[in-house]
Amino acid sequence: MTKTIEEELRLANRTRLPDALRVLLEEFPRTGWDSHPNFKGLVEFWLGRHGMFREIVAALKSDAEAEMDGKIEPRARDMRLSRYGGALVNELHGHHQIEDHHYFPTLMGLDARISKGFDLLEADHDDMDGLLDRFTKAANGVLRGDMETGRFREELLSFEALLDRHLNDEEELIVPVILKHGPGGLH
Repeated sequence: MTKTIEEELRLANRTRLPDALRVLLEEFPRTGWDSHPNFKGLVEFWLGRHGMFREIVAALKSDAEAEMDGKIEPRARDMRLSRYGGALVNELHGHHQIEDHHYFPTLMGLDARISKGFDLLEADHDDMDGLLDRFTKAANGVLRGDMETGRFREELLSFEALLDRHLNDEEELIVPVILKHGPGGLH
């Protein structure tokens, strides 16, 4: 169960992790992650999943823009939206379940200074459920012809910004923990 998070720290309201949760990031800055001995394997795979989510959203946005510019037929856009949109929703839900039930409980006890960050990330996942529902409704609206592509693109921009905020914060909290302590019981 998600703990109460201050309103200013909710996903839609914050611009980055609070400084108190960035202490390990200072010790393990992003620029050195890929050269750290604990990067290969789990961290590399996990960041790859985050990259895939970003790529799918970028492709959906590109398709919407191409359809608006007459560079892709609506039917081709619909096929890609159905395929990639469904994959995005399903993969994000599965990814969050693994994090909430396996990764976060294992990692949260490794450094007391950042333990509250896991409550923040769980709250993000609750917020992301609402965002994914909104995305699904918008995508289905486009597929049914009830929503214009331009409006869907605007929904995608909002979704992309919040997804990216969440993924960046999650990476900046979790990757330094794994780099410092190793993947341990996370496999």
